[in-house]
Amino acid sequence: MVHTVEQQFVDMLTYEKHFSTHTLNAYQLDLNEFNAFLQSEHLTLESFEYKDARRYLAFLYDKGHKRTSVSRKISTLRSLYQYWMSIDGDIQNPFIQLVHPKKEHHLPSFFYEEEMEKLFETLDDGKRTNIRDRVILELLYATGIRVSELVHIKMNDIDLTYSFVKVLGKGNKERIVPFGEYCQSAITDYIESFRSQLKIDHDYLIVNMRGQPITERGVRYALNEIVKRTQGVYHIHPHKLRHTFATHLLNQGADLRSVQSLLGHESLSTTSQYTHVTKDQLRKVYLSAHPRA
Repeated sequence: MVHTVEQQFVDMLTYEKHFSTHTLNAYQLDLNEFNAFLQSEHLTLESFEYKDARRYLAFLYDKGHKRTSVSRKISTLRSLYQYWMSIDGDIQNPFIQLVHPKKEHHLPSFFYEEEMEKLFETLDDGKRTNIRDRVILELLYATGIRVSELVHIKMNDIDLTYSFVKVLGKGNKERIVPFGEYCQSAITDYIESFRSQLKIDHDYLIVNMRGQPITERGVRYALNEIVKRTQGVYHIHPHKLRHTFATHLLNQGADLRSVQSLLGHESLSTTSQYTHVTKDQLRKVYLSAHPRA
């Protein structure tokens, strides 16, 4: 049985924090796993203490979870109790002193420029769906927006005169992101040749073949279909395009704070994960800078 405070916590994340469906599902899975542990140990949210939190940490590792997953699960539960404390002064947070496991550091995966060219070339065969899919690919790569932000873009959020898009990001925060000529051309072509041909009773920009607003799942499906037809490219996910956007900007000399603003990151440390560079870029810098190169 779901504890009332858990449902209130999830509602707060949904309606106040405006977390994405993907993030909410992850939180719910963490809570479900925690509840299963409570039942197996004959504990409740109220009776759970710091010593139990340490046992839960060991339980997660015994199940084979990676350190990144364990860290996220502990953060979820720490946030749950922190929320509970805000509405009930008698509650103590058993996770507040629990040390986070050290995170495994993985460089974000990204596409090389030639791989991006192959993806765009796949969309040149004249198929009608490719007009729509090109807009998806162009917008994700040209702006670095999240897929959850892409599906909520409306017609009046796009400024084709000055090539800007207004995006509603995490925490319900708006930001303005520019895009280039290729993206502008793709949007214009899509509106005139695809969207205008469908019966649509809403103003969301990206739609499916039935004229309904596209879902995050629909975007992932479209991207997977592009990859299936592209030689030499084998894996794609929307966030990989976000990684690619940031990496390519930094590799071409963009400053970290500008990229932070474009991505909508609150912390500069979050953006700094993209400061890895390709071997080609390292060689280019070396050859141009070393006196005996």
